[in-house]
This record gives sequence, structure tokens and C-alpha cells, in this order.
Amino acid sequence: MSRLDAAPEEAETPVSCDGPRADLYDAREVPLGGLRAMEVRRALPQRPLPTVGAWCFLDRFGPQQAVMRVEPHPHIGLQTVTWPYSGEIRHRDVLGSDVVITQGSLNLMTSGRGIAHSEYSVGEDAMLLDALQLWVALPDSRRHGEPAFEKHDDLPQVHLPAGDHGTGDESTAAVTVVLGAFAGVRSPASVYTPIVGAEVRLPAGRRVRLPLEAAWEYAIIPVTGEVIVEADPTTVAAPDQLLYLGIGRDGIEVAAEQDTTLFLIGGEPFEAELVMWWNFVGRTHEEIAQAREDWANEDPRFGGRIVGHGDERVPAPPMPNVRLTPRKRRP
Repeated sequence: MSRLDAAPEEAETPVSCDGPRADLYDAREVPLGGLRAMEVRRALPQRPLPTVGAWCFLDRFGPQQAVMRVEPHPHIGLQTVTWPYSGEIRHRDVLGSDVVITQGSLNLMTSGRGIAHSEYSVGEDAMLLDALQLWVALPDSRRHGEPAFEKHDDLPQVHLPAGDHGTGDESTAAVTVVLGAFAGVRSPASVYTPIVGAEVRLPAGRRVRLPLEAAWEYAIIPVTGEVIVEADPTTVAAPDQLLYLGIGRDGIEVAAEQDTTLFLIGGEPFEAELVMWWNFVGRTHEEIAQAREDWANEDPRFGGRIVGHGDERVPAPPMPNVRLTPRKRRP
């Protein structure tokens, strides 16, 4: 997905990754590139919260009737994770990938040093579209490597006991392990840092304990329904919000009064401070500026033309008139 909000944000002191937290953030509306505007709500990054583990970006587009036309655009230094709920999205890239993804399928693209791709809804008419798209920052050991693409239609599940507030009646919460590892189960998708991305479906009137790694930081993003999180204090999170849980927990109790779907992200605190601008994740202003120049000049690092596309491509926006700096997090 191509960002249009390329201007740097105002500085604000980031939160410390120093222990358990219950910090609630509202998603904000941002523009999405393409011929037709779509409603997109961004839950990450937040000014005080640039990352959760290696997760550095989280958008939700939909649910809405729309035609998606995101023309070829570049990425460096990240993985794109697309997790649909409604509609069909066609992904094409410079590696020759041409796939359609629907609910239950994971679309994972690893940019390495550079890649370009496009995203279209299927058909010419508006359809109901709803999906999460997330970015994972790549560590130094992988971010300069070759680009790659993979699609996974059969992801592992974990079923956790879900009681109904102490009556003894038991059900289960179904957890799909989309990326990384959760409760001893690992996704087949390629990852390069200790990480988790998991979808949790909790039936109405149920409560479940999600096991966590105490050395990792986590956040919860409701997709449908409200989530009651037994943090300190107990917090209710709704769709278009992100609840940051911090670090140092070995588990968290969540409950729902109606059928609820949430997405859990987390991982080991990331190894480096990031400079993010447009569709690029780097470490310095100079690195970002070079990537922007390379895209504008059609440098081979981005792989050339995408099959099925002509000359159309998302143009590189001008660099801001300030030096891009990382949003620092205190230890």
C-alpha cells in the first residue's frame, strides 16, 4: 500500500518500553494513494508509539464499498502483511507474482533492498472491501537482501479454553497464528525477528487468557466488537483503537460481551531506531533520500516494470524541507 501522508510528524516523547502498560490510542484517517479515494484508518505508528516489536505500521481499509486501484509503488526495509476480511485483492509485483487473496489467506511481501508492487480489487465494480495491512521492519541482517513474496492459505490454529465468567461452562477461542509464534505454534510465513501476529475470535460472553512472552511487548487491535482487557486498569478497546500492553506480561485476560475478533501483535523490542517516510523504512535520512531518488529515476533496485502494467506508477513525493530523524524510544 502506498502512503500519501509523507510529511514528517511533529515530535513527541515516545513511551518507554519499561513494563506493563494499558495505553489506548485512537486510529486516525489518512489518504490512500490511487485513482479513487478510500477510507483508511491508521493505528500504528502513533507519535508516542513508533513500533510494537518489529511491527511499525498498521492500516485498516474498510469495511466499505470501493474500487481499489493502488498503482505500482516501491518499498524498502520492510515486509508487508495483508490480512483480508472481505473482498478480493489482486497483488502483482516485479518478481512476477500475480495472486488474488481473500479472507483466511496471508499475503506476505519482503522488500529487502527494494521491490515494487500494485494492489487492485478484482473487477471493475465497487465491492465490499475490508482488510488489515501491516508492515514489519526488517533487521540489518535481512533488510539489504533479495526481495521475496509468499502466500499462505493454510495457517495453524490454537484453541484456548474460554469460560463464561465463572459458571463452569467452557467454550474455546480460536486463534489463527498469522505470523511468528504463539502458544507454542508457529506460522509457516518467513520472519526475521522474534514476533507474533495472531487473529483471536472470542465468542459472546466468554473470557480467555492469552499466553504471552514476558520479554516481548504487545498490542491488541479490535476488528469487530469491543474487547474488555484485564490490564491495570481494566480497559475496553473498540475497533479503530489500539491498546498497547507494554512488556513484562506472561499473559493477559480478555473478555467479550458479543462475538468479537481481535488482532494481537507483539515481539521482542526492535533492534534499531527507524526512519520512516513514504513507503520506506530505513535508519538514516540519507538512506531514505537515496531510495526516493532511485524510484524517481527508475533504478533497477526496484525490479523494473510489473507484468500487466504500462508506464503507470505512483510518483515519488518531494522530500520534506527538514532532516528526517528517528523517533527515539527510551530504554
